[in-house]
Amino acid sequence: MTAKECILGRRSIRKFSDKPVDHELLAGIVETASFAPSWKNTQITRYIAVEGALKDRIAAECTTVFPNNGTIISNAPMLIAVTVIKNRCGYERDGSFTTPRKDTWQMFDAGIASQSFCLAAHEAGLGSVILGIFEQEKAEKLLELEADRELVALIPIGYPAEEPAAPRRKGVTELLSFKQ
Repeated sequence: MTAKECILGRRSIRKFSDKPVDHELLAGIVETASFAPSWKNTQITRYIAVEGALKDRIAAECTTVFPNNGTIISNAPMLIAVTVIKNRCGYERDGSFTTPRKDTWQMFDAGIASQSFCLAAHEAGLGSVILGIFEQEKAEKLLELEADRELVALIPIGYPAEEPAAPRRKGVTELLSFKQ
């Protein structure tokens, strides 16, 4: 599969079979995703694979703001909690910010890593969807995150039980401009 085929073929999957995700397969996906670029090569993204009762608690207790996300998580055999190590991206060694964007670079890095993870999962035959609407503090407590970590996304993952069509995309003329 070429990179283009992977990008064009990947869809957000919200329905999964009940077949479990093999832990070795997941380790290979994370190894591939680890090559995602990051701010000054800080590599701040960390993944937590959640299964069983804890996954079900997160689905039930941390998605009241958007209950459909709870349904998606419940139906997936595994949930990936995407976390970052705080206070590294956007900083100089003396603690000052490098750019006016300050520490918001961590979300950029987490986004690149999440997409790399999802593309690697797709290549391995797994489906995924990146969820951003959830009760962050409650989920962080359930996950018992260390104080230097922040939960930035949840990714239900598993073998797809659907084949959604590609959504309409904006044309290149709308997305691209040139200046001299």
